Amino acid sequence: MKKILSKFTGNNFLLLITVVLFFVMYTIGLLVFSDKNFGRVQVFFNLFISNAGLIVASAGMTMVLITGGIDISIGSVIGCVCMMLAVMMEKQNVSVPVAILLVLLFGIVFGFVQGFLVAYLKIQPFIVTLAGMFFARGLTAVISSEMISISNKTFLAMANAKIYLPFGGYLNKKGEMIMPYIFPSVILALVLLAFVFIMLRYTKFGRNIYAVGGSEQSALLMGLNVRRIKLQVYVLNGFIASIAGFVFCLNSTSGFVEQARGFEMEAIASSVIGGTLLTGGVGNVLGSLVGVLIKGTIETFITFQGTLSSWWTRIVIAALLCFFIVLQSLLTSMRKKKL
Repeated sequence: MKKILSKFTGNNFLLLITVVLFFVMYTIGLLVFSDKNFGRVQVFFNLFISNAGLIVASAGMTMVLITGGIDISIGSVIGCVCMMLAVMMEKQNVSVPVAILLVLLFGIVFGFVQGFLVAYLKIQPFIVTLAGMFFARGLTAVISSEMISISNKTFLAMANAKIYLPFGGYLNKKGEMIMPYIFPSVILALVLLAFVFIMLRYTKFGRNIYAVGGSEQSALLMGLNVRRIKLQVYVLNGFIASIAGFVFCLNSTSGFVEQARGFEMEAIASSVIGGTLLTGGVGNVLGSLVGVLIKGTIETFITFQGTLSSWWTRIVIAALLCFFIVLQSLLTSMRKKKL
């Protein structure tokens, strides 16, 4: 028992609290909204369906936060990617594969520019990504100031393809068995999350990311090329942001200027609630996933309750964010005292 508890100290303790919080919240939902079928498997999978884009964005954000940086341009990049996809497919008759390839290249280039400014010119990440946020949002408006709905048959087929699961079904009033389902966007989000998790945990590059975030000075003494590692992280994050935009667009099937506004703050909140330290060196994308599910559970509570404003989601998330930041500060102080 002591060995098990010893694993949940320090940084892992934050992840444990996040997981316990999610299970407590979901259990409360099962008890309070039992008469509204909160316990159906589909309700749980809806947390992934409605937040697939955020899962992807949070994975990239977690990686950046581990280096001690930040990226507040993600929401604008996602909005720009959605607009680019909509315009290319609806106005310019570009095929779906080519349109996807072009937005992925855009994300890579965008990430490279921001990474170069942060890593080699040593400009503060907040300032660089703030400029990136304004640039991407402005570019979205330049591309088109109108809302464009995507009617491309291939894209809509991808967006609406239901993948039925062989368990968790229920009988409706007509006596028909209704099986739970997910969309391809969820599969893509979870695959990317798994890729980032494996990269951070089991590869040399992942260990280097943690080393840079823990202490740049120590990383330099270890012979690591800190500037190159930071550049690579921002390039990869730009690529992930463009994938998040594609996944987000699969859910919205449209592009408009205000799309995904504030999305970067939701990604940061999910990562921090999931146990990622804002000071760098500590983070886990699985914790970020649970952070996203907590946000989704709060939204589900509000939907099932029926009378509360959707703004309560942001209020509760803000309270949780403050709680976890204070907890991080206390754990950091305790660690310093031990040293």
